[in-house]
Amino acid sequence: MSTTQPDLLGVDWSKIPAPEDDGGARHLTGTAVPDLALPATTGGSVSLARQEGVTVVFVYPRTGRPGAIALVDDWDMIPGARGCTPQSCAFRDLHADLTTAGVAQVFGLSTQDTAYQQEMAERLHLPFAVLSDAELKLTEALSLPTMEVAGHALLKRMALVIANGRILKVFYPVFPPDRNAADVLQWMKDNPGEGR
Repeated sequence: MSTTQPDLLGVDWSKIPAPEDDGGARHLTGTAVPDLALPATTGGSVSLARQEGVTVVFVYPRTGRPGAIALVDDWDMIPGARGCTPQSCAFRDLHADLTTAGVAQVFGLSTQDTAYQQEMAERLHLPFAVLSDAELKLTEALSLPTMEVAGHALLKRMALVIANGRILKVFYPVFPPDRNAADVLQWMKDNPGEGR
């Protein structure tokens, strides 16, 4: 029997298994981002390769909807699965600080379709676009680490700092997810001239 999603923000991280570094993102630092148009929740499409200045992309498996059926009953026990909403909210809450620290734009990224992402972006009042890689074009081009859950190809959680189309810094694995934005912000403050 399927269960509904618990409170999407109230998480006791001590009871959630942390993901291990499987080396799946080791090849990404220094890599040029391919020029691919990804659908955005703000309408139109975005190519990460064409963004000027410093871009932060936080990557997550999939967000849930309050009261909706979870993808699988043991979602919380899959290392790295739980925490997409807290991660998104943290980037929302620190968006102004990231901008002050030199980030030109922030994007979320998952393999969910834009319509699904749009509901989440509106519900959480995100001040940035969320990009869809439902066709796995960017995932395959960059060999991003993935996991398969209930027949869905999901991205493993990470954050990328990209400067003028090239990946400068990779945060992987990310745990707990709600601390990811603060870690990225601290890196930006510690590396003030990087990519600018």
